[in-house]
Amino acid sequence: MSTQATSGTTATHQQPTTEVSGLAMFAGIMLIISGLWACLAGISGILADKIYVTTPQYVYYFDITAWGWTHLVLGVIVAAVGVGVVMGTTWGRILGITVAAISMIVNFAFIPHYPFWSISIIVVDVLIICGLTIRPTAEA
Repeated sequence: MSTQATSGTTATHQQPTTEVSGLAMFAGIMLIISGLWACLAGISGILADKIYVTTPQYVYYFDITAWGWTHLVLGVIVAAVGVGVVMGTTWGRILGITVAAISMIVNFAFIPHYPFWSISIIVVDVLIICGLTIRPTAEA
């Protein structure tokens, strides 16, 4: 009989699952909610653009109605990608990270008009990206 010495460490290989992990499910639901919020902000910017403060002396100046359409279109896309993430698709995770990053950029430029809202959405987008970048694993 021969015995073989090992270094004392055991390697467990974990395979990715087809199920949605808890953090990815959280991120998907937050994408849907964030998309709906962006749609509401967009609709209010389109219909009642006097709600937002206009800052003519700011570097990133756009018409409030243009901001409304930007938020509305982005919100629909973010919510649709959130549904893809909740369904557990790989394209949903990749696009989820992408649209959350785009949402962060758009809301950064929107800070002069509605600062607390924009910063809150940026924080939610950071949490979404964190939830989507963690790789799902299965118990071996």
